[in-house]
Amino acid sequence: MKIDNALDKHIEDIGDDHVSAAEDTPLRKDAFALSDEEKIARIRENVSDIMLTLGLDMEDDSLKGTPNRVAKMFVSEIFGGLHPKRKPNPSTFDNKYKYGEMLVEKNITLYSTCEHHLLPIVGKAHIAYISNGSVIGLSKMNRIVDYYAKRPQVQERLNIQVVRELQRALGTEDVACVMDAKHLCVNSRGIRDIESSTITAEYGGKFKEEAVRREFLNYINIDTKF
Repeated sequence: MKIDNALDKHIEDIGDDHVSAAEDTPLRKDAFALSDEEKIARIRENVSDIMLTLGLDMEDDSLKGTPNRVAKMFVSEIFGGLHPKRKPNPSTFDNKYKYGEMLVEKNITLYSTCEHHLLPIVGKAHIAYISNGSVIGLSKMNRIVDYYAKRPQVQERLNIQVVRELQRALGTEDVACVMDAKHLCVNSRGIRDIESSTITAEYGGKFKEEAVRREFLNYINIDTKF
């Protein structure tokens, strides 16, 4: 019993301490055995059970549609990035104009979900790469962030996944990403510190060099207004 209690306490602390256990999103081998429709039906029943357990009147007009709305949202929207069929095709092109400097896409809107409490993560991602012969469409970087964000996440893993995907697409290690986000598991529960945010970074290739990294950070600190 003491061992079980200690294990439960350890598992609870992992969530509150924002610890990630793996670089890849933990998925079972049969993660996609069910169709989206089957998943929605099963989640709908589970959400209804939760709401009933909480004592809510599921005959109320405002509540009766909630289980179905939540189920569809989970499968098709906020956790839609779990399914590889939704992965964006990161089309690349030859760098025909021979642009050899850093390219930065900053202030990419980031919406994700904390995997420990299933509460929102909201912030900005800033991406940079140095071409070694290929370039990628600007919107593809936004789509890659959005795809990996649409799953239960910890920010460190999300940051790494975005960089790894761009490195694969561009065929270069020279990719960097900085993320600054608010976690509602911190802001709205627990310590309830509404002012704090979390900054993470992943630097590859030339971005590990201090001068290159500093140039990137200077770019994302430019106050862009139009």
